[in-house]
Amino acid sequence: MTPERAAVLDRLAGLILAARPAHAPDPHPLRVGIDGVDTAGKTTLADELGALLAGQGRVVIRASVDDFHRPRAERHRRGPDSPLGFYHDTFDYPALRARLLDPLGPGGSRVIQTACYDLVAEAPLDPPPQTVPPDAILLCDGIFLRRPEIAACWDVHLFVQIDFAEVERRAAARDVDRFGGPGMTLARYRRRYIPGQRLYLAEANPAGRADLLLDNTDPAHPRLLRPVG
Repeated sequence: MTPERAAVLDRLAGLILAARPAHAPDPHPLRVGIDGVDTAGKTTLADELGALLAGQGRVVIRASVDDFHRPRAERHRRGPDSPLGFYHDTFDYPALRARLLDPLGPGGSRVIQTACYDLVAEAPLDPPPQTVPPDAILLCDGIFLRRPEIAACWDVHLFVQIDFAEVERRAAARDVDRFGGPGMTLARYRRRYIPGQRLYLAEANPAGRADLLLDNTDPAHPRLLRPVG
């Protein structure tokens, strides 16, 4: 943890806390979406922010859109290499809303489940429901968080920005075992994942619409682009 990263994390945690103080009149938990393309560092950032916010005495709910995948047959119905299939068919947005985002919203029950599908086992999940306090903070990381199905569900939208050359560099190192080598990994990203994410960037403009914008090209020296200062 460099001093520069620690300072940015402290700033982000402060901005999230300021978005709805612990005793604000609005009774529902704060829903923070941590968005970005693959390999941007969303999960690591969410975990770090979660530790900081918990240290401030807040109840933190950690969740990931990755735990709301659709079954493989649905994800690949347009073909395993389809960018359109990646963008449109990967996630179960009705389940994400019903189990997590809507219960935490205005008038929600605050009774949640943080998953519906195990991607590794390719099997449904039905974890025990949990009830969270009204001043809890949800930190949910994932791709495509400004899709129209869920864009209105975030009280704070944080976009983690890197370019696609950096995506390829990180993917070739991170996902080598998953796809059988660097070459196979890059081929998969170039056929399916990166074109699908370009569709998202063009349609949703998440960086332009984000409440908080972080350049994470160098994780040791991230730059907060919005707000400035």
